[in-house]
Amino acid sequence: MQPFVFPYIGYFQAINAVDKYILYDRLNYIKKKWMNRNRILIVNRDPCYFVIPLKEKSSYKKIYQIQLEPSNFWRSKILNQVNYNYKKSPFFNEVFPLIEKVILFETDLLHELNNQSIIETCNYLEIKTIIGADASVYDEIEEKLNYYEDDLPSGYPNIYLYPMVKKVIRVLEICQYEKADHFINAIGGTKLYSKEDFLRNGITLNFIQTKDYRYKQNSDKFFSGLSIIDVLMNCGKEQTRKLLDEYDLI
Repeated sequence: MQPFVFPYIGYFQAINAVDKYILYDRLNYIKKKWMNRNRILIVNRDPCYFVIPLKEKSSYKKIYQIQLEPSNFWRSKILNQVNYNYKKSPFFNEVFPLIEKVILFETDLLHELNNQSIIETCNYLEIKTIIGADASVYDEIEEKLNYYEDDLPSGYPNIYLYPMVKKVIRVLEICQYEKADHFINAIGGTKLYSKEDFLRNGITLNFIQTKDYRYKQNSDKFFSGLSIIDVLMNCGKEQTRKLLDEYDLI
């Protein structure tokens, strides 16, 4: 999966469900997604975005090439935003140092900051999954995909897939590289990936679907799908760890 910034609980459910999770930054950066923004809750109001400003947004660049805005003003702005809206949350004193450590992490690259937000959260939650954070080991896979882009069948005679779709070939190639026989994907992947296609290539495919969940927020109305920041601030380690198991594999 692409490395998002402090992603929602379902992202961490997927990490917790597998033996190895790969933070993949060799894909094109997509604007207006969850790469450099996420949602937290304004006290007694609706969700709002916190945003990490970028030096240059371009869909022609890879994720690992995207640079952060060099000014550090945004770091204090995000920390102040989190502090103001969660300072009365039950686990603020325990969780805020984690948020602070990530936001103040010294890097000028978006993917490194996002990786840090994921890895530090996993450490806090004591998730034991191996996390592959260096996607450069898959550069050869990307180079081959680009080389055969106009004639994929000739480049992959041992991939049993029809039609030959670049996005699917990439996953099959990575699974083969990792010697994986089971691939678990986010529920949105049902539109792209076929269990039958994966089985023909010796791989079991499942999709992870988060169950309906609730916890007490700083609002009379419950908002799901917020950044893990909201979950941690209101639930702490133990309750969040319980939420990690609230999913179905389909």
